[in-house]
This record gives sequence, structure tokens and C-alpha cells, in this order.
Amino acid sequence: MILKELLECFEQVAPGTLQESYDNSGLQLGSPTKEVNKGLICLDVTPSVVGEAISKGCDLIISHHPLIFKGLKKITGAHFTEKVIIEAIKHDIAIVSVHTNLDNVELGVNHRLGQAMGLKNLKILQPQKGQLRKLVTFCPVSHAEKVRAAIFEAGAGHIGDYDCCSFNLEGSGTFRAGKEANPFVGQINELHIEPEVRIETVLPVFLERKVLNAMIKSHPYEEVAYDIYPLENVFEKTGSGMVGELEIPLSENDFLEMLKKKLKIPCLRHTAFTGQAIKKVAFCGGSGGFLLSDALKAGAQAFVTGDLKYHQFFEAEGNILIADAGHYETEQFTKELLYDIVNKNFSKFALLISGVNTNPVNYF
Repeated sequence: MILKELLECFEQVAPGTLQESYDNSGLQLGSPTKEVNKGLICLDVTPSVVGEAISKGCDLIISHHPLIFKGLKKITGAHFTEKVIIEAIKHDIAIVSVHTNLDNVELGVNHRLGQAMGLKNLKILQPQKGQLRKLVTFCPVSHAEKVRAAIFEAGAGHIGDYDCCSFNLEGSGTFRAGKEANPFVGQINELHIEPEVRIETVLPVFLERKVLNAMIKSHPYEEVAYDIYPLENVFEKTGSGMVGELEIPLSENDFLEMLKKKLKIPCLRHTAFTGQAIKKVAFCGGSGGFLLSDALKAGAQAFVTGDLKYHQFFEAEGNILIADAGHYETEQFTKELLYDIVNKNFSKFALLISGVNTNPVNYF
């Protein structure tokens, strides 16, 4: 497999435009044109993981957390990140990371966590704004159906549980072809009036280029007129955290016991019991304290995440049970998610899941 093919695969599943501004997902080390033969999947790229990759003959490491978050001014081996880079380069190992862009898609990190907890009716807790565009184009009435079909096939026109959504209005388009033009209709240097259809639809930002290419390819005009408008509507398919429901409500004590069992953890931190039965659960793998207000607005009786600060526990105010189950623990299922994504698209590519526990937090 050429590394570029893998990057394109991840771009389809978790587009880079969805990553947070502080993030550094994508190719960390290696050339996009490099051929790779065996991959190792992990949460964190540590010296032990690189050692595992070397011992198992892997020339590719796929991680959730990026190896490089901030710019490096020197690579001397003084820090573990530098040691990893040096060792990986020595053994010609490429490194690819898929982080918050995988957190922010509907079938990403949080979806896997929700499944592990046995939750149903999963949906994004804090949908993103600024991820939608409105596309408007104009074409001859005779080609409207063909152009619409191409746009929809490329991924435009989805609103909630509906697809092929558009608004169409017939009118008249005018143009005059220059002497170098090759008009589909009309004559050179003559003003032409053509019955046309104005087609409006919506699309996510990350599909913009794909949709435009499909539209232009299917359109009969050599110069396609179109407009793209940014929208402030929330996009329900991308965003932070998720919320779901237990099939059978649990007492707070039983809910925490279930969490410990499902996440295979010896203990967790939580707020005082509220006396409510737990039915609706809001959650965010990794570090999701910023979503507490969204969890309350969603009417959740429990909020599960990791990396909560001391003062954030006070914000529950007896209205919701907060459970800090750990950053690593709430993202542990990401390795299987990454494996499934790669294996589905490259079934003949040799792929392993790391056996190294990279959790830096220990319990005594």
C-alpha cells in the first residue's frame, strides 16, 4: 500500500478539516509516496510502541494521538518525542495520526465508547457550526436532472434523515459567447437567452471539492456558473461528544459498577449521587469537561468523560452524576476502530493492534 492511499482513506472517514485548531492530525513522519507493508495501531506513539513495531517488522504506525503536537526546534533525543522520531527514522517507520477529526465524526471515537457502554439512540452532543455550505448552480432545463443526480451522488443534499434535498426554480439565463468560446447553446457574439433551472442544495465543507468536480463534470456548459455560501446552521453529523440511552434505567451505583466493568477499570472519580435513575447518558472520550453544560441541556442524568479538573466537579450542583473514567480508558476502543477502518479498505494489508499499554496513569 502507498501511504498516500491510506491518507486518502482517512480523509474520507475523518476529514482533516474537522480536527480542532490545536491539533496536528495526519502524516507525522514519512513520505506520502512511501510504500508500506505492515502496520501497527496504537493510542500513543511511545518508545515501547516503536520497539514493538521494530520487533514485529512493521514499517507503519497508526496512532490516535499525534506524536508531534508542537513545533520541534531540535531533535537530539532529549525528550521521548525526539527519541521516538530518531528511532522511527532509523528503521524507516512512517507514522500517521488520526485524532480530533476522528473524535468529531458521527461514527468515530465516541460512537465506539457509546456502544461499549451499551447505549442506544446515539447522537452528537455538541454539533459543530460552520461545517455546512449552500451550493447554487444554474443549468439548462434539459440537464437539470443529470446535474442534480451527480451532485447528490457526490454527497450533497443531506438534511437529517433525508437525502437528495434541493430547491429548484426555473428562470432565464443570459450570456454572450466570446470568439474563443465553444458554447453548448447559442452563437458566438450573440446574446442568448436560455431556459435554465436554479438548483440549490447543501453540503458539508469537507465534500466541497468532490461535489464541485462532480457538478462541473456533469454540466453541459464549458463555464459553469455557481455560488457557494457559508452557513451557520449546525451540522448534526459532526461535533463533540455524544448522548445516548440505556435500554433499562440503572441506579447510580449500578451505573458506576457497569462503567468499571465495561471499561475494565479498577476505580473512577465521581460526584455525589443525585438520587436519579440513570437513563440518558452524555459522554466524551478523552478530555470532555467543556461539554458539561451541553450534557445538562440534553437532559442527561450522567456525564462520562476523562481529565476533569477539581473545580469542574462542583459544576454538577447535584443535577447530574459526573464520572471521570480516565482519558486512556474512555478512548481505549479507538484502536479497534482504526483497525476496522483500515481493514475494511485494505483487507490484504498486514495490520496489528499494539499490545503495549501506553496509559501514563497508574492506580495504586
